[in-house]
Amino acid sequence: MVFDATPAPPSHSWMPSSPCGSGCIEHLDEVSTARMLARLAGVAGLVLSFPVFTIATAAGRREDMQRRYARAALRCLGMRLRIVDNRGGERSAAGFADPGTAVLVVAGHIGWADVVALAAVQPVSFVARADMVDWPVLGKLAQLTRVIPIERTRLRELPGVVGQVARRLAAGNRIAVFPEGTTWCGRAYGSLRPAMFQAAIDTGTPVQPVRLRYLDSRGTPCTVPGFVGEDTFAESAERVLRSKGMVVEIVLEPLEHPGLDRRELARRCARAIRGADRSRHGVLDTEWIESGNTRVQDPSIGQPSAASATVTGW
Repeated sequence: MVFDATPAPPSHSWMPSSPCGSGCIEHLDEVSTARMLARLAGVAGLVLSFPVFTIATAAGRREDMQRRYARAALRCLGMRLRIVDNRGGERSAAGFADPGTAVLVVAGHIGWADVVALAAVQPVSFVARADMVDWPVLGKLAQLTRVIPIERTRLRELPGVVGQVARRLAAGNRIAVFPEGTTWCGRAYGSLRPAMFQAAIDTGTPVQPVRLRYLDSRGTPCTVPGFVGEDTFAESAERVLRSKGMVVEIVLEPLEHPGLDRRELARRCARAIRGADRSRHGVLDTEWIESGNTRVQDPSIGQPSAASATVTGW
């Protein structure tokens, strides 16, 4: 069941993981139980009606409908959306790219609400955990939004996923990826793994760095939406639905041209996404070896401790 889904535990020492856990979560003021249940009913109504309206809406109007749905979902979750466009004159309206224009959208990963927040800016396809397509209800939504599944426990399949992203970009699609490969609490973050950036390099596609933050009523970054540690979806969803005064802030930084080096492109995007923020847990550097069309961490370098298991194979 979707409401029992937890972050997948690492199956090998270089699988994406983070040290964030329940100790990172700082609760906000809460709404009443009745208000929380009303929010939940609103989300359920949107989720159940989305497939019907997607099929019934003309193709030319479908993108606008999906954006409206995502914004309505944020409101039902008790979040206000704030979009900041730092790209100057690149676009007259806040969106990732013009219709039919390919772009690779790159953001840090905090929780399941990230997908809704990015879709509220402009509908995109996502690279997401493979088991999502099997979840009740949400699996159907994943199929409708053409999610590209990735099995994090099978590193050998990563080049194929990168190839799928490249083919979608070559066809003029907008694809969103979370290169950290796992979720962090919102006040800490990991390094951006270079593998997915190869798809942008292979297709000459510009990359849109997105700074995604959840703020409390005072404008301070909050960790309520973090889907970390032993969280189940039900626990995380209840925490979000009960919280009051949250704002999800999407900052669109200037586009990054792909260049020829995925590691250098990843570093440029990391600088754009992080700004002056410092990670609560620090960011560990990694050593990389080649694996087909991707790079993975060399597991022979040493095993991470349980308190700092931030090394990944992405």
